[in-house]
Amino acid sequence: MLSLNLPRRFNAAEYFVDRNVEKGRGDDPAILFENRTYTYRQVQENVNRAAHMLSNLGLEMENRVIILLRDSPAVIFSFFGAIKLGAVPVPTNILMKAPDFLHVLNDSRAKVLIVDALLLPEVEKILDQTEFLKKIVVVGDVPDHRHLDYNDLMAQAAVFFPAARTTPDDVAFWLYSGRNPETLMAAVHHHSHMVYCAEGYGKQVLGMTAKDRVMGVFLFFAYGLGNSVYLPFSVGASTVLSRKRPLPELIYQDLVDYRPTLFFSVPTLLEALSDYKQKSRAEGKELPPADSLRATISSAELLSSDVYHRFKSEFGVDILDGTGSTEICHIFLSNRMGDVKPGSTGKPVPGFDMKLLDDDGQPVGPGEIGNLRVRGGSIASAYWNRRRATKENMRGDWFVTGDRYMMDTDGYYYFKGRSDDMLRVGGKWLSPVEVETALNAHPTVAESAVVGYRDEKGLQTPYAFIVLLPGNTPSEPLGDDIKAFVKDRIAPYKYPRRIAFVTSLPKTTGGRIKRFELKPKVSH
Repeated sequence: MLSLNLPRRFNAAEYFVDRNVEKGRGDDPAILFENRTYTYRQVQENVNRAAHMLSNLGLEMENRVIILLRDSPAVIFSFFGAIKLGAVPVPTNILMKAPDFLHVLNDSRAKVLIVDALLLPEVEKILDQTEFLKKIVVVGDVPDHRHLDYNDLMAQAAVFFPAARTTPDDVAFWLYSGRNPETLMAAVHHHSHMVYCAEGYGKQVLGMTAKDRVMGVFLFFAYGLGNSVYLPFSVGASTVLSRKRPLPELIYQDLVDYRPTLFFSVPTLLEALSDYKQKSRAEGKELPPADSLRATISSAELLSSDVYHRFKSEFGVDILDGTGSTEICHIFLSNRMGDVKPGSTGKPVPGFDMKLLDDDGQPVGPGEIGNLRVRGGSIASAYWNRRRATKENMRGDWFVTGDRYMMDTDGYYYFKGRSDDMLRVGGKWLSPVEVETALNAHPTVAESAVVGYRDEKGLQTPYAFIVLLPGNTPSEPLGDDIKAFVKDRIAPYKYPRRIAFVTSLPKTTGGRIKRFELKPKVSH
């Protein structure tokens, strides 16, 4: 466990925003967004304005405010403004639909909603069903007088606001996770949690300093909150915000224009960037250099050795694959600079302990697959209003991740799938991830997902959904070739007996494959 030595009176907004101004970084760039740069002093002023705005709307300490915004400076101002007031911001998944928004609004008992004008039509579908919502603040063009204009309220607010007298143990923010309204639960995080992640991962793993410029492709309601906000703000670095679609040609141009030193991404995009460079070279097109990176960070889905080596060959930097969770706040397992084992998720981040247990709760040894539990100082204290789920997943100091991992003799961890995704084939456990890794190594396969199905004898066997690379056509002979390819790479009982070629795979907003959505699509 890391020792933070935070004072009893502590407010996270003062730490991540005001402290940079106090240390003489007031004129340093904090946010680069479209054609504008915000200095740390400007961020501080806007955070104070946001705190005033929320206070004037009747928000008090511990009241929740839903932030439903596309990535922009307004997210950062609203997030830290609420924290400075002592209220509880809830950055919310903008890709959800009306029933999910209704659940979050009512479950959180939020009094105030800050919403993007483009998302307002979806929210308005359920406004008459909300139970606690009192004020709606719109960022962008306000359609009518029923709602408040964010820009007007901010312009009227003062640029100084005294921070609430909170402590490291006060609730600072919530993050929702779950598949649907029935399972959406809020992980409750505290003022010290962001500091804990910044100290262990940001400083000790990434070596982040004020000289860094961070760019990421993740939205702020999850992974991106750390990558693009509190990790860089913890050291006075700058962050690049972009609303561009994650297309390789657009992201590559951002890498050229903004010259970030750290790039947070996902394997699918890293593969696409490598393809883009190779294709441009083959067509005789000379691209401007994207040579500012000192490291790339990958998470949310499995990074294969092939994707790692191709990207490193094209861009000349390591990919630090890691994993985190909503409940743990950020990344807790990661490879290190100069110490990368491709195919692995690395070693525990400083401040976190791991243990792998079998289904009976007994420790497993190196080379054996077990259920991962994590201990550290940024784990959510509870799921809001979900006592049973809290007791099941937060056992003493340990969090039950629901992930299955294997640790090798050198202490590197390898992801083997979700506990509820594991398949029992021929009396043996099978990890879908192992089969997918073998499938993805085939020269025609872009990505794949494996689930279980019952054959005509009632026995469970692997079933693969496959997305082909451009230029390849689905066919029975190709399917047979892929099966034979996999049988040569892993134990024969693990190869997929059936294959379905699809154009895309359903994924979470964090990039994880939604296998539960594929299971009903299995054809016998």
